[in-house]
Amino acid sequence: MIKKAETNILKVVEQKVMDSFVHLHNHPEISWEETETTKYIKEILVNSGCKVIEFDDCTGIVGEYGNFNNNLPIVGIRADMDALWQEVNGVFQPNHSCGHDAHMAVVLGVLWRLKETPELAKRVAIKFIFQPAEEKGSGALKMVEKNIIENVDYLYGIHLRPVQETKPGRATPVIIHGATKMYNVEIIGDDAHGARPHLNHNSIEIAAQIVNMISQIHLDPRIPHSVKMTKLHAGGKNTNIIPGNALFSLDLRAQNNELMDKLEIKVNDIFQSMRNLYDLDIKITNIDGIVAAVTNDEAINIMRKSIIETLGEEKLDIPLVTPGGDDFHFYTVKKPDLKATMLGLGCNLKPGLHHPKMKFEEKYLIDGVNILFKALLNTYKV
Repeated sequence: MIKKAETNILKVVEQKVMDSFVHLHNHPEISWEETETTKYIKEILVNSGCKVIEFDDCTGIVGEYGNFNNNLPIVGIRADMDALWQEVNGVFQPNHSCGHDAHMAVVLGVLWRLKETPELAKRVAIKFIFQPAEEKGSGALKMVEKNIIENVDYLYGIHLRPVQETKPGRATPVIIHGATKMYNVEIIGDDAHGARPHLNHNSIEIAAQIVNMISQIHLDPRIPHSVKMTKLHAGGKNTNIIPGNALFSLDLRAQNNELMDKLEIKVNDIFQSMRNLYDLDIKITNIDGIVAAVTNDEAINIMRKSIIETLGEEKLDIPLVTPGGDDFHFYTVKKPDLKATMLGLGCNLKPGLHHPKMKFEEKYLIDGVNILFKALLNTYKV
């Protein structure tokens, strides 16, 4: 039975979480430009008694709370910070349609819960990791480069889940994301007069052939995978010019890292066949990517127990396999002995992640706070 004093604490923390969410939601910043967000988080970390780690060459911030001098296991709790650059009501702008504003507010809520239980300060060693540029797939790698997880033993994350995956009031102890690769590519040729199509190769037609060829890639049907063109630009203002140049982007998905390697080989084989057929250059200008999840049973079991103790066993979902991606999994790939998992929180999120008008029920954020707080207690067995 929850005591009256604990109920009052939860109400105070919940209000702080809601206030923080509203502020962060109304002040979105895109990847690597989370300057004001970093300042906002820093002020809260300092006022909460954290030792702060800042970076002189990038956004993001880390707060250390507890006892780092007693050989305690160190637990990291990570929140991503960046918003998407997205068209909303006809205007391109930063937009928190992936829930990172909520993730930050929840992780701050865990800190506030710890502050309301001061006797825990000597029994825990927590790193609150506010990571930039998740949407670019490069923020976690930057934190690895900065040695932020070098001494971390356990790492917990959180992500709001669409209602199609996790129903409101429910939670899953692990999100098994797939691998993602994002290609930017140039077709490099020469323009020609619209009346003389024999004098060049139409880059739009070449791009269309690439679309058709990638749709015919067939790999193991038991493992989810896809590849599709997500951007194409060719030609200018004049309609009587056959464009020789084009820019396009591809989005590749595979549920595990091994299948992603095979998918990349197929895509690059298609590029090479186009080069040979048309005797022109197809140049890959940039590749960003996110690895598939590498799971840890101990961390998952801690999160499973924490969900049951917070919401009840009837609200526990099985592990969630999803084709989406998250750079959180670079932490476990780069540090294989790290015990990590990501909590999936049901909150009636509709119509979906990255939809410009994504909405969810904010009352469920306190569930995320309480589950992660319980995960800390269960990790330290207090």
